[in-house]
Amino acid sequence: MLTGLVLGAAAMTTGLVAGVFVLYAHTIMPGLGRTDDRTFVGAFQAVDRAIINPWFMSCFFGALVLTGVSAALHLRADGHGGLPWIAVAFLLYLVVVVITLAVNVPLNDAIKGAGDPDRIADLAQVRRDFGEARWRAWNLVRVVLSSTAFGCLLVALVMYGRRR
Repeated sequence: MLTGLVLGAAAMTTGLVAGVFVLYAHTIMPGLGRTDDRTFVGAFQAVDRAIINPWFMSCFFGALVLTGVSAALHLRADGHGGLPWIAVAFLLYLVVVVITLAVNVPLNDAIKGAGDPDRIADLAQVRRDFGEARWRAWNLVRVVLSSTAFGCLLVALVMYGRRR
């Protein structure tokens, strides 16, 4: 029973995070992209501060931990049918975490580090330095990888359910 619960929790947290990245890709960033420099800088700073919260962080890191634990539990269980799917999901999501920490977080921190938009002399330069196109491109990679990891975990869940 624990094996199924952990696999279900891994799928849920991975799916939730994939949904966040998708929302950024098709709503938040395109919406911000249509704004003036002051609005872009201020709104992005506010959104980035808001996303650093226990709910998101629990899902973001929990997805990796739960998927790893699920793989370990499947190694110990009889019949490893879902294990390859879980292993692929783990590797894909690990890449998502690395991209987030190596690319997106430093860009986020740099735009927040620019300070209060009311005190920034050249908002256009801050926006250019942020690298909006780079942020969006790497976010799209996160969308694809996290969504694929989610799909792999769903396949593993179906296989687990059939085994029971």
